[in-house]
Amino acid sequence: MALQDIQVSGNKDTRSGFGDGILEAARKNENVVALTADLAGSMKLQGFMKEFPERFVQVGIAEANMIGIAAGLTIGGKIPFTTTFANFSTGRVYDQIRQSVAYSDKNVKICASHAGLTLGEDGATHQILEDIGLMKMLPGMTVIVPCDYNQTKQATMAAAEFHGPLYLRFGRPVWPIFTKPEDEFVIGKAQKFSDGTDVTIFACGHMVWYAIQAGLQLQEKGISVEVINIHTIKPLDEEAVLASIKKTKCAVTAEEHNIIGGLGDSIAQVAAKNFPIPIEMVGTKDTFGESGKPVELLKKYGLDVADIVAAAEKVMSRK
Repeated sequence: MALQDIQVSGNKDTRSGFGDGILEAARKNENVVALTADLAGSMKLQGFMKEFPERFVQVGIAEANMIGIAAGLTIGGKIPFTTTFANFSTGRVYDQIRQSVAYSDKNVKICASHAGLTLGEDGATHQILEDIGLMKMLPGMTVIVPCDYNQTKQATMAAAEFHGPLYLRFGRPVWPIFTKPEDEFVIGKAQKFSDGTDVTIFACGHMVWYAIQAGLQLQEKGISVEVINIHTIKPLDEEAVLASIKKTKCAVTAEEHNIIGGLGDSIAQVAAKNFPIPIEMVGTKDTFGESGKPVELLKKYGLDVADIVAAAEKVMSRK
C-alpha cells in the first residue's frame, strides 16, 4: 500500500469502536460480560446495556472492586470486560490487576478510554501518560493500542476470542477513520502502511494518523518512508520491526505516551539487542499533561505531524 492511497471514510472516536465491538462480541459469545465504574455512557456501552442487560454490571465508583469482580467472573467461564478511563483502569487499580489478574492469569479484558493528552479539558489528573509502561511490564499481559474506530472495533472483538489478561487502550476525540472494516487484524502482528528505504516510522494509537501525514510530507521531499502501525505493544512483532530497520537503518517512534516506558522503549530494546540504529522518539518528555483542546495539546507537547517530520529528518542525519 502507498500512503497516498489511504482513504478517510469518516471521523469517529475510537471509544465508539469499542462500544460497537463489545456488542458484536457479545452477540457471538454468551460469556462476554461488561462491567463499568460509573462511566457506561462515556464508554459507549448503551447498545450493550439495552441488548444484554443481564450481562452488564454497574459497579459504581469502585474500580478496585470492579477488577476483583471481573477476576472472579472468569472462574465461572465468563469473559469480563472492565471499562473506565485509562487513568482509573491502571494507576488506581494496579495492585488489583497485578495480583488478581496478571499473577493469577485471569481472562480479564481491561478496556481503557480517554487515554493520553487527547482526553483534553479534564487535564493532567485524568491524562495518564504512563499506562502502556505500567501494563506491558506485567508478566503475561497483552497490550493493544488501536489506531482508529474500525481497528478498535476489530481489536475488541479479537480480545473476546483471545485467552489471557489483556489491556486495550483507546481514546475520547473524534479521529479520522482510515483503516477498512475488512482489514486483517491479528494480535501481535504489525500493520504496514507503506514500504520505504530511508526511514521507518513506528506509531500506535492516534499517532498512526499523524505518522501517515508525516510520511506524505517526507515523500514530497523525496524521502522513502516506511510507516508501520504497532497496534500490539506486547507481544511486539519483533520480526516486522527488525525487517524494517535492517532496510532503513534508522527509526522514529510516535506515541501519545511518555517516551519513558512506552512504544519507543520497546522498539529501542529490540534494536539494541539485535540491530543497533539511531532512533528518535516522539512522545511526552517525562511530564504530566494539562487542560486544553486535544489537538492543541498534541502540538504543545511535541506530538504534532511537524514533530514527526523533524524527528525523521534528524534521525536520518544520524545514520
